Amino acid sequence: MTPLPPFFDGSKGTLDLIVRGQRVVTPQGERPASIHIQNGIIFDVREFDAIFEGVRIYEAGDRVVMPGLVDTHVHINEPGRAEWEGFTTATRAAAAGGVTTLIEMPLNSIPATTSPAGFQSKLSAAANKLCVDTGFWGGVVPGNSGELRALWQAGCFGFKCFLVDSGVPEFGSVTEADLQAALPELAEIGAPLLVHAELPGPIEAAAMHGALSTSGKHYQTWLDSRPRASENEAIALLLRLAVEHSVHVHIVHLSSADAIVPIQRAKAAEVAVTVETCPHYLTFAAEEIPDRATQFKCAPPIRERENRERLWQGLRDGTIDMIATDHSPCPPEMKNLEKGDFLDSWGGVASLQLSLPVVWTEARQRGFSFARLAKWLCEEPARLAGLEGKKGAIAAGHDADLVVWAPEGVFRVAPNQLLHRHKLTPYAGRELLGIVEATFLRGEKIYEKGAFRTVTSGKVLLRGRA
Repeated sequence: MTPLPPFFDGSKGTLDLIVRGQRVVTPQGERPASIHIQNGIIFDVREFDAIFEGVRIYEAGDRVVMPGLVDTHVHINEPGRAEWEGFTTATRAAAAGGVTTLIEMPLNSIPATTSPAGFQSKLSAAANKLCVDTGFWGGVVPGNSGELRALWQAGCFGFKCFLVDSGVPEFGSVTEADLQAALPELAEIGAPLLVHAELPGPIEAAAMHGALSTSGKHYQTWLDSRPRASENEAIALLLRLAVEHSVHVHIVHLSSADAIVPIQRAKAAEVAVTVETCPHYLTFAAEEIPDRATQFKCAPPIRERENRERLWQGLRDGTIDMIATDHSPCPPEMKNLEKGDFLDSWGGVASLQLSLPVVWTEARQRGFSFARLAKWLCEEPARLAGLEGKKGAIAAGHDADLVVWAPEGVFRVAPNQLLHRHKLTPYAGRELLGIVEATFLRGEKIYEKGAFRTVTSGKVLLRGRA
């Protein structure tokens, strides 16, 4: 060890911690490195041996050190439906999974985050409950275009809408006419629009043509009831509106791989569109889902095996920008497991704690690197939320949010080890690769090997505020 180096700025406080390892994933790639942390911020990333007297060192060894994950699609549901999921349980599950930043969806709480008053209710509910940093999307619903600027100024990171029934009465779906009213406002303030891209027309047509004539206990019935055309036509509409209004449109939870080609064309024409898909679409296949297994129900649905592989190809070529969980839990009785009817059960997959190992298990089989993993799970979600200068990368000036994990570690998903409020998940019993060993939030170790060092270190994130 040597004395503190000349690059250290003592006026900003002490150099608190050095995290070093042989496999540190930086924007320049994976390499041996030491991460120097000062006041919760990454001060510098240097050679592995650049360690100094009097500074604590965390030795990661040959484990992977990646930026803390940024999950921009999480339903927490508090206030109003905290029995589905709450801030305490969700953010603890996030920390245990190496997720250090959440951006929460606006629809399942009561009130929904569609007005400044609703946003303030959300902030009050989150106070002193956060284990990881958490921000919020606002919502676009019929008639609230006059509220959007105030929500943006209050600190929302952007806006979410549904083109089809959301499943809850507090968050109505929008038509093209509603979007024509809202999009000029979003374009003027520079806010992204996140869209659940399914149109009701093809869904209604499928029902008329017999998609619901067979038993709802068959997964195929659910799949037939939500045809790819519903997504494909919705995305075609959104690409047109993105051009018409010069607004950034983000497609959430892409399920239909048929939409990849038009999205590619739009990106080639420099349309402001980004796309996410979810771990469950990249893992499961419709052919493998048993009848009555309603824990697999989500919307859009998990599609066929060939579709899954085309989604992976979309990630490979960059058409799909990122992966987010769409963690959408509910009380187990709402999944109607005893009845096993897909048409009568709540649609949503609980997976927040598992996103890193789930994605790595599948990505490794297809030859992807840790750098690509960090891009999909950290860098690009941070960029979507406008946090790319502070989150999602191991680089000087960024928050010292880190996950240390063993990529060769194998475990079987045991529901009683999950920290979500409810343990029902389609991943139960599945063998996964990648064990999270430690999670750091702004330089503080908040989780290590099954134990929490602290459970209220998270901050409320507001757009435009440090």
